[in-house]
Amino acid sequence: MTFLWLDMLWLLLILPLLVLAYVWIQRRRKRLSLRYANLPLIRQALGKGIGWRRHLPPALLLLAIGVLIAAVARPAAVITLASSRATVILAMDVSGSMRASDMDPSRMVAAQEAAKTFIAQQPADVEIGIVAFASAAMLMQAPTLDRELLTTAINSFDLRRGTAVGAGVLTALATIFPDETFDFGADRDPRDQLGARSHGRQLGAGSRSLDDPEPEVAEHVPVEPGSYQSAVVILLTDGATTTGPDPIAAGRLAADYGVRVYTVGFGSTAGDVVDFGGRSMRAMLDATTLQAIADATDAEYFEAQSSEALADVYASLSTRIVAEKKLTEIAFIFAGLGALIAMVSAALSLFWLGRIA
Repeated sequence: MTFLWLDMLWLLLILPLLVLAYVWIQRRRKRLSLRYANLPLIRQALGKGIGWRRHLPPALLLLAIGVLIAAVARPAAVITLASSRATVILAMDVSGSMRASDMDPSRMVAAQEAAKTFIAQQPADVEIGIVAFASAAMLMQAPTLDRELLTTAINSFDLRRGTAVGAGVLTALATIFPDETFDFGADRDPRDQLGARSHGRQLGAGSRSLDDPEPEVAEHVPVEPGSYQSAVVILLTDGATTTGPDPIAAGRLAADYGVRVYTVGFGSTAGDVVDFGGRSMRAMLDATTLQAIADATDAEYFEAQSSEALADVYASLSTRIVAEKKLTEIAFIFAGLGALIAMVSAALSLFWLGRIA
């Protein structure tokens, strides 16, 4: 726990002064009571009948003052709160290597089942979009609350050649920011091409004549990585990039927009030989690239080497997305506690002493 207005804690020095004042008042009351000639009056003035209980209400009042002073200093703590994210984009690898059978019955089926379970665990007000990528990336389902549409999109995956992890990241970004344009070219850093014309359906841009002047687009101002709270991307792949834009550069672009990209490496570290389209290939995980994307976007990298491990990863991601830890001011708790202690002090004083003292 910390205090946002730490200097206000100097007010706690008032407490020792109040203790000294209380001791002085009690001694003064004792001296005045000795002036009475009647012994019962002396006993009443000294309060012998209630003993230590006489001092409990003032002690509680002193504690209440201390707690209220702490509330003025604006205490804050890191607590788990419901996330404000409204959109989750699942970017899933549908390259031929997902046919590998090192998972039962295959990597693709295991990934599909885990994704559907993840979707079912999300709150009803969270929109989810589906992006599939192989040699190119495509938005399979725009963000929606309709879980049946999402299930249909996942069940319709069709395995294709190639792996373009960077295209998957960029298509997810284009889905989150439909008014922005991102270049899917493989020859340049996509961060250098903000405002360029989009390439095909992945960006969803309309066609225009080649004679039309290039539209002027305001340059994007990078923000703090992970600062965009309205959407998050979860990217799953089982292999290394073979085509398309640089995935690490795409991750840095996501970081410039503040979007977290959680990456999931799926498959055994040794890889698996897959026969796809009459060709044999060994699908091996590129953990280094996936870790770099997650690090750049202030997210996390997960590795799943079995169907059960993948289910656990998605369950963990569900917890991170639905609930997130934030430094939150909790002064209201201190204020309420201080008021409660003060009321208890007053009630005990009235019950034992017949007055608030």
